[in-house]
Amino acid sequence: MSIFRSLKSRNFKLFVYGQSISLIGTWMQKTAVSWLVYRLTGSAVLLGIVTFASLIPSLILSPYAGSYIDRHNRFKVLITTQVVSMLQAGALAAVIFFKFYNIPTILLLSLAQGIINAFDVTCRQSMMVDMVDNKDDLPNAIALNSTMTNFARIAGPAVAGIILSTLGEDFCFAINFFSYLPVLICLSMMKLSLTPHTTSQASIWDELQEGFKYVSRDKELSSLILMLTISSLFVIPFNTLMPIFAKDIFNGDAKTFSWFESAAGLGSILSAIYMATLKSSKNLIKIMITACIILGVSLLFLSLSGWLPLALLFMTLAGVGMMAQTSSINTYIQTHSIPAMRARAISYFVMAYQGMIPIGSLLIGLLAQHIGPRYAVLAEGLIALITVGLYLIYRSRVISIKPIENVKLTHS
Repeated sequence: MSIFRSLKSRNFKLFVYGQSISLIGTWMQKTAVSWLVYRLTGSAVLLGIVTFASLIPSLILSPYAGSYIDRHNRFKVLITTQVVSMLQAGALAAVIFFKFYNIPTILLLSLAQGIINAFDVTCRQSMMVDMVDNKDDLPNAIALNSTMTNFARIAGPAVAGIILSTLGEDFCFAINFFSYLPVLICLSMMKLSLTPHTTSQASIWDELQEGFKYVSRDKELSSLILMLTISSLFVIPFNTLMPIFAKDIFNGDAKTFSWFESAAGLGSILSAIYMATLKSSKNLIKIMITACIILGVSLLFLSLSGWLPLALLFMTLAGVGMMAQTSSINTYIQTHSIPAMRARAISYFVMAYQGMIPIGSLLIGLLAQHIGPRYAVLAEGLIALITVGLYLIYRSRVISIKPIENVKLTHS
């Protein structure tokens, strides 16, 4: 089937096998951390702070990570980030196993995870082109990678909900620790033909500046990154409030919370499957615009829903919009960036996506504390719709390019 065509590449297939297991463990840990913090503190602000700590390094370190990865062997960097991630997961599992419920310690370990991810995510994304034999299959590989990620987003919280209510948080963290073993095994079986990296004579600072100039001079690229930045800062962090929706608004428990996470994951995976069926990138901008509208409208209705099944439906639609927005921008960057700048361009995507979410999570936690979670999500939906309107105005007045339908892929 054409939807799985990139899996013909052995290296990418191994990558999918290993990551699919590890990502389920990662989402189990994320769900368990959120539930544990809210169970212990009952604080929406602390929920935001935990997310902030785990993602803020992406804002600060991603440009540096992109330059570092462009200068070093990407495969060795990836191996290192996976090993260190496993150690971080083991440390968190040990802390919870021995009932050391110390919020500062959890925050510190979340911060460590964020530092690792700043390098790991940029490295994995920039290596996609190296793992696919046929470069025409790159958009399909990116979409399948998103499908895998969002399948884990469904399975991880669903399994975590069961384990949290039966065995406890420590089992979720232990499973995540062991889930890194399949990744390391699959990586050891890969046979990659990476372009030999040459030691750059330029300083990291010079390469950081070079990457920024490259992104800023491309009006389409820079406007998409700015669009994602605003969305990540003011819209996507709606997920931070889902423990409150589950526990306080719908009088649920850990299982109810896992339903919200799984609903968003279901929408995301449906969206990712659609993206995987695309045979070209000519409509990526149109898809991104439509996705932003779907996300905004879904959040408006989610904020007003008083019936749990209806709220889960709009959560699913929000997942559709969120996934299509981020995936279309990611695919555009990877297929339109020149090879020498790919990791640095991707690092700005990571910074705009993962880097802004922690600040947004902190802001949405504070906002929900003052006006309530429903009005906070309502505000996020309105911002999403206003942002896409402003983007359309900017695009029609400033960006002078070929018609969207005529945009062609460029490959290394």
